Amino acid sequence: MKLNPGQDKAVHYVTGPCLVLAGAGSGKTRVITNKIAHLIQDCGYRARNIAALTFTNKAAREMKERVAQTLGRKESRGLWISTFHTLGLDIIRKESHHLGLKANFTLFDQTDALALLKDLTEDELDGDKDLLNNLLNHISNWKNDLLLPKGAMARAKDAQTQLFASLYERYQRHLKAYNALDFDDLILMPTLLLQQNEQVRDKWQQKIRYLLVDEYQDTNTSQYLLVKLLVGTRALFTVVGDDDQSIYSWRGAKPQNLVLLSKDFPRLELIKLEQNYRSSGCILNAANILIANNPHVFDKSLFSELDYGEKMRVITAPNEDQEADRVVAEIIRHKFMNNTNYGDYAILYRGNHQSRVFEKSLMTNRIPYRMSGGTSFFSRAEVKDMMAYFRLLVNPDDDNALLRIINTPKRGIGPATLEKVGQLANELNCSMFAAACDVRLKHVLPSAAHHAVEKFARMMVETADNAERGDSLAAVKELVRLINYEDFLYETSPSPKAAEMKMKNVSELYRWITEMLEGDELDEPMTVEQAVTRLCLRDMMERNNEEENGDQVQLMTLHSSKGLEFPYVFMVGMEEGLLPHQTSIDDGEVEEERRLAYVGITRAQQVLWFTMCRERRQFGESIRCEASRFLHELPQDDLIWEGQQRQQISAHENQQKGKANIANLRAMLNK
Repeated sequence: MKLNPGQDKAVHYVTGPCLVLAGAGSGKTRVITNKIAHLIQDCGYRARNIAALTFTNKAAREMKERVAQTLGRKESRGLWISTFHTLGLDIIRKESHHLGLKANFTLFDQTDALALLKDLTEDELDGDKDLLNNLLNHISNWKNDLLLPKGAMARAKDAQTQLFASLYERYQRHLKAYNALDFDDLILMPTLLLQQNEQVRDKWQQKIRYLLVDEYQDTNTSQYLLVKLLVGTRALFTVVGDDDQSIYSWRGAKPQNLVLLSKDFPRLELIKLEQNYRSSGCILNAANILIANNPHVFDKSLFSELDYGEKMRVITAPNEDQEADRVVAEIIRHKFMNNTNYGDYAILYRGNHQSRVFEKSLMTNRIPYRMSGGTSFFSRAEVKDMMAYFRLLVNPDDDNALLRIINTPKRGIGPATLEKVGQLANELNCSMFAAACDVRLKHVLPSAAHHAVEKFARMMVETADNAERGDSLAAVKELVRLINYEDFLYETSPSPKAAEMKMKNVSELYRWITEMLEGDELDEPMTVEQAVTRLCLRDMMERNNEEENGDQVQLMTLHSSKGLEFPYVFMVGMEEGLLPHQTSIDDGEVEEERRLAYVGITRAQQVLWFTMCRERRQFGESIRCEASRFLHELPQDDLIWEGQQRQQISAHENQQKGKANIANLRAMLNK
């Protein structure tokens, strides 16, 4: 497909800083992949000196595949296409000596971080889940704003924030002792290092000669500064973003980073992509009119050369149960009339709590569905167990991993034994694994317990030696056999079938590690340590992002829908207090909620329905609902409110619908 004038300009402008303001469905991924090809084939850049950054592993994978199709795998080899966090991890790994880290550091996911904070704050927070989550959010926000504990304490004004800042300092101290990093450290630490160390900064600026960043409106303070430090004064970069799709302020994203660019880089070239290839004219017009209610630094107006299409409909139901039944009935009706697939339909909602009634109605009607945000592969107990073994294999200082698996499967090492191992570790100021290997342990443990701990430690040390010096793959496979994990699963699972499914997951994990150790056309072979660290990162980034195929109705939050598109979309719960959300109304954040509605509308390609309730249960009571202000902001000529619909359908339209029904019935009978 030929590039349009805006896309062509964005691809060929390579002499300075460039901001591509890319509206929804305007083909920004084509621009990025074509620009990478242009840099390599026409501008003399080497693939290994180009980096492209995005926010999800899925987006990075798709971009990598599309570049490989455009350039060929050989020519694209060495190209850096990754998430921000993967790049941060690579920088930390290569510069660990500058950061005071041992090379075999551990990555803590959110579960690990919460568990550590719970242990560290028993006296202050007494295990209160809300307070712990609030503390974790504070720490994450401080790190995203490049604030270390001293800086956080200096800014703390009230008693609770001061307490949280002191707990942040305690948390960081323990992470350092464990030789561990959390997810936010993967941006914080490289950014501070590049900021403070000119030699390291020069080295990375020489490595990355041209930088491309996707979804730039989602960057936070630390990510913005990381980009700025990587491009330096040479400023050869392209960032692609859309201020109208900035919906992650709760994760620290700052759409004003798009504005900051023009201040930090006065020569910035602004290129707009305004042709939408996704949505009908009716849907696009509605999106434009809605988002025009937000203030804009950059003006843009999307247009489409597709047909104007069907009008949008507003369905009103008495309550949320009947709202779900109406949506499911409409899917059944529409699918029958148009001979479509279930996978063509998406139900989008503001909060996960809204999904339950839709799941129930879909199940009752035996309609297959997929809900984004199910159990992650890495959240399964058997996968967490094996990952803990692999983590301990590459980092003996990982106390969290050791505590998970030292007695899994059971080997006679109970809580009393572990307490004594922990006490010795504290006395010697070393990790629990180092204490488990120390000769002094036999003086504090009974003989049988000491023998069990010593046997476990010896198994891990020998496996680690074999992985490092010999055949890494064989060593990893041998570990699964040595611990008799399959027998353990059959003994502890509710049925042989359940044990078999769990063992399949272990085999899948082993397959992933095998692929990483062996490498492929796109990626170099990894060491065991690199493979395990990369899997830990994948776990953090892909939790709730499992890919499932099949003809299923898609259920997801509006936030999760970003970047996706569907022929037929239902935006449900279009009520004041739900969308816009009451908290956002109270906090004066309606503009972000409007951007969220804009994202939802622009997911639809052909037909868009809105639904709302007259009453909705909240905290055990029924409350009266009123239509979302966003429905009133849409062009009313393109909106059919239920109740007015019958008058607006002509006899001719009824006749055409009847013919379509008969044609589809014949088609179904002839299958």
